Amino acid sequence: MSDNICVAIDGPAGAGKSTVAKQVAQQMGLLYIDTGAMYRAVTLKALRQNLNLEDADGLTKLARETTVKLVPGLQQSVLLDGEDVTEEIRSPEVTGHVSTVAKVAGVREVLVDRQREMAGETGVVMDGRDIGTVVLPQANAKFFLTASAEERARRRAKELAHKGYTIDIDKLIKEIQDRDYMDSHRAVSPLAPAGDAVIIDSSGMDIEEVVAAIISWIEKNK
Repeated sequence: MSDNICVAIDGPAGAGKSTVAKQVAQQMGLLYIDTGAMYRAVTLKALRQNLNLEDADGLTKLARETTVKLVPGLQQSVLLDGEDVTEEIRSPEVTGHVSTVAKVAGVREVLVDRQREMAGETGVVMDGRDIGTVVLPQANAKFFLTASAEERARRRAKELAHKGYTIDIDKLIKEIQDRDYMDSHRAVSPLAPAGDAVIIDSSGMDIEEVVAAIISWIEKNK
């Protein structure tokens, strides 16, 4: 396997991209880059500062002045200006606002530049919503991971329950559907599979099966 192979894994909220990407990276000995965590970190900072999330210029300025570092490990840590916010960026409040921040062209420009820098010369597995189409269009392997809104809501509810949150599943399904619409209809880098992406519907699959399918495809097509 080439050391500089780039694997792009895109898909909607709750499709399991991060979990799958982490395991693919670990098994292939590649660097994992969670782009969604970067947008979440900027969103968290904006919420903490009570910024107007419709103020594109203010959010872009905030993104430029913010340092987000991803620390490799079994559980990748996310540092926001040096503070570990790994858990806090997964809160329902951040989840409910991240799409609004992520649709801002200036914020995306700042973070995409940093994501490309992080990829650098090394082999990476990067997940997000526009990796194969915008961030790493030259990626050797592109995948679009999806699942039904109901299945994604069930997974998300289970994850949040473990963290002590009480979840209304019907409300969560609606939030996921709304976020899908916002992500796929935004003017800048909308959520969509790359033309050469392998589409995987994980509704009836577990994580191990999805990871195995991705690695098998890469090995057959390297």
